[in-house]
Parts: sequence; structure tokens; C-alpha cells
Amino acid sequence: MPVGGNDGGPVLKSAKLRLHLLASRTHKWLAIIIGAQLLLWFTSGALMSFLPIDRVHGDHLINRKATAALPSGVPLAPASAIVATTAAPIEAVTYRMWLGRPVAEVTTAKGTRLFDARTGAALPTPTAATAEAVAREAWRGSGRPAATVERIERPSPEYRGTLPAWRVTFADPDSTRVFVAADTGRIAAVRTGTWRLYDFFWGLHIMDWQNHENFNTPWLLAFAIGGLALWLGGAVLLYIRWPKRRRRSAAERGTFQQESA
Repeated sequence: MPVGGNDGGPVLKSAKLRLHLLASRTHKWLAIIIGAQLLLWFTSGALMSFLPIDRVHGDHLINRKATAALPSGVPLAPASAIVATTAAPIEAVTYRMWLGRPVAEVTTAKGTRLFDARTGAALPTPTAATAEAVAREAWRGSGRPAATVERIERPSPEYRGTLPAWRVTFADPDSTRVFVAADTGRIAAVRTGTWRLYDFFWGLHIMDWQNHENFNTPWLLAFAIGGLALWLGGAVLLYIRWPKRRRRSAAERGTFQQESA
């Protein structure tokens, strides 16, 4: 009676063949489907790593971190006077310089408002003109480009910060946009051409093509699992097609044929 040798007989050989075909087909189709997204992952990751983060943030064009110190000897209104003019409970009071004048930034449960730090009087909410002045004061680029100012009421992929806000758009080569919060007059965000390029590739990287912020999308999860399955299929094929195993299988088939004869 023929003996199947060490390969386990025809049943095991058939199972091995089916496993080989399944792994091969799975690996082939996953390589086609997942390969395009893998290329986007690698390309977008390399580009984002290449771009200097300070240029992405627009630090070379807008100096939003520098704050002037309160001048010494300037009489300031006591905090009690400012507190008395607010109806809501106060959570915080911050004294700072704003457009060349000392102000008190008062935060309450109803929001934030600016007060004149010397008199304690409430200041008007920042207008388009004051928002442009804030942006120009922080401008560190070359020249004095023209600017347009728009009021933003809704979030967008470009800006999801404090609303409402003023968007100051400069006519410079980077199409710089400075977002100024409409309550505090602070610079909330800076967007440049470099940032928009970075954000575009970030959306491709996390597979959130609309808002560019959600990295828990079903698409990302599906392709991540597909990438894992691609690796597993390749590992199975590598194990089956390993040269030593193939030589041993060939030798076993020769022994089986001799015994059958």
C-alpha cells in the first residue's frame, strides 16, 4: 500500500493547496486595493514631515505670541469696579495690553468681554477695523499688503475655533488669513498656503476628506484592518514558499513517487 511519507497524505496536500490559493488571491486583491491608500499614507506622511511646523503655523508671517507688558505707573481700575459692572459671576480677570492700551479681559459664564483697565468701563466688542488692526500689529512679513475683513459665524475645515470671529485676509503670496476672536480680540488662528497644503495631505492621511479632523472614520479602520490582512496573507505565502520548505516538499514528493512505484 502506498505511503504518503511525511506530507500527511493527499488530504493534507489538498488543504495546503487551498490555503496557498486563498492566501495568494487574498494578498493579490488586497495589494491592489490597499496599495493605493498605502501610497497616499507614505506620500502624505513624508510631505508633512518635510514641512517645517513653524511655517505651517505661519510663525514667519504672524507674531501671535509676543505680548507687551503693562506699563509701570499706569493707574488701573480696581477689580471690584469691573466686577460691579458685570451681571454674571466672574470666573477670571486678565490684565493685558491690547492695541496699545491696557485692558481687562473678563470671563464669565456668559462669555468674555473687554474692559478699559484704567477706567473700568466696558469696551465695544471688536469690530472689523479693530480686527484688522490686531492682525497688522502682529504682521511680520515683508511690505504692507492689502487686507479684507469678513465676519465668520460658522466653523469650517479651515477654522474651528472661537465663534464668531473676524477673518483678516492679506493679499500676500501665502494668502495669509488671520482669525481674530470677536469677543476677546485675540488672534485665534493663522492660516497660510503652507498650512492649507499640510491640511490637505492630513485629510488624505486620516481619510477624513471633508473636515480633516476625524481619525476614527470607518474608512480608516477598514483600510487599517485590510493592511493587517495584507501582511498576514504575505506572511502565509512567505511561509509556504520558503526555499527550504519547497526543497523539502520536492524531496518528499520524490520519495512518495518512488514508494508508489
